[in-house]
Amino acid sequence: MTTTDRIRAMLVKDYKIDPDRLTADARLEDLGIDSMGLAELMFNIEDEFRVTVPDEQIQLSTLGDVANYIDKLMARNDSAPATPAAMADTAASTGGVNTQPAS
Repeated sequence: MTTTDRIRAMLVKDYKIDPDRLTADARLEDLGIDSMGLAELMFNIEDEFRVTVPDEQIQLSTLGDVANYIDKLMARNDSAPATPAAMADTAASTGGVNTQPAS
């Protein structure tokens, strides 16, 4: 199952969005996902994908943008050395999200 497929399943289950609307180029705003909804989605993605979303300003305007961003986070995690300090930082992280859908 691809990252996009997993996110689509989350959106269908948690947001009750028709799966036919969930294409890679579907705009989050058009799907009814505002900045608060995106923050909630990112928290759920952290749990589902076991990643920590950095507290940084990013523009995610489509479902494809979200999937690509998560793929990059997972790739970064896969390439990072597993040091005890890094593992402690990850465990202690609250996963603050400062993301906004593009206008």
